[in-house]
Amino acid sequence: MSMDLFFWIIAFLINLALMASTFYQIVILTDLEADYINIYDSATSINRIVLPEFIVQGVFCASFLLTWHWFMFLITVPVTCYHVMLFLKRQHLFDVTEAFRFLNAEKKFRLIKLCFYLVIFAIITGRLALSVFEFLSDADDATHLF
Repeated sequence: MSMDLFFWIIAFLINLALMASTFYQIVILTDLEADYINIYDSATSINRIVLPEFIVQGVFCASFLLTWHWFMFLITVPVTCYHVMLFLKRQHLFDVTEAFRFLNAEKKFRLIKLCFYLVIFAIITGRLALSVFEFLSDADDATHLF
């Protein structure tokens, strides 16, 4: 298997995990807004996955840099920098005491982040399809040589 194809498969799976995490947080916030879930349970559920999500986003961005995919790196850098800024200001966790004051802002932030991950998903899916096509066409040409 080609290294480029392997990289795009891993990027595809990482992006799926990031989208699932963000979607889960949106669902928890919507349940909190509709009063289906306790405020402490929702904060615990969200705070448990925030730090791993930030770490995965950082690794995702760094992997694009290390594999010389400059366009994808430049697209993912702003979100990574925003996550670093939130972490350094200690604003990355969902606060129980001010949950309802910032509920709409938190939902909008996560919806924008989900849209961003969907755009990245479309780009990665296209690149993955191109890599599969190149891999299959190279493999097909190699069989014709013998």
